[in-house]
Amino acid sequence: MTMSKEDTNTKRALQGLENGSSSVRLQAALAVGTAPDPRFVDKLIERCAIEPDFYVRDMLTWALTRHSSSMTVPRLIDELRSERAQARSQALHTLSKIGDRQAWPAITRAHLTDTDDEVARSAWRAAVVLVPEGEEAELAGVLATQLGRGKRETQLSLSRALIALGEVITPVLRAATTDPAPRVRQHAIATEWLSRNPDAGFEFAIEEAKRVVALGTTSQEG
Repeated sequence: MTMSKEDTNTKRALQGLENGSSSVRLQAALAVGTAPDPRFVDKLIERCAIEPDFYVRDMLTWALTRHSSSMTVPRLIDELRSERAQARSQALHTLSKIGDRQAWPAITRAHLTDTDDEVARSAWRAAVVLVPEGEEAELAGVLATQLGRGKRETQLSLSRALIALGEVITPVLRAATTDPAPRVRQHAIATEWLSRNPDAGFEFAIEEAKRVVALGTTSQEG
């Protein structure tokens, strides 16, 4: 039986997503997103879990956002239970881009505290986007348990997530400024400082926080 032109294009795009060249995979993902088709969803999600190239992964996410959320969100939620860190991270990232709040219950404390920094960072961003009104303070409390974690990039991601939650972060940050761990105190103070001075930059905020902690005070004016 002769394939229709549409089936031939679909087959070509699916094969392109697995090509050895990242530029070919990028073009294939772009093509899939430009002409959404439910038959692509499973392959897009499958590729997200294993795609090594950042730019291709980003295009895969964009392609998924072009499909119906009724199809993509349940499949992405399934990916959150994957043993593969990249699958969890990319699914969380994509859910944050789709912005469908039915995904909220699937983002658990385990994701927000995942030992893999990329998974945790993706979970923080997704949680801030999807958190229902009235649950921001509880989320802030969980995020605050991660203060002091990781390198600067990870700490900046957490600070941005906390700041995006608004005034509900004030009590949890104030509590963290008296934490026994200097890294936690520094991060809490830096986040507080950055929320008031968003143009100052995180590096400056951290250095200022270190000075404050070294002086034994818990406010930037100390």
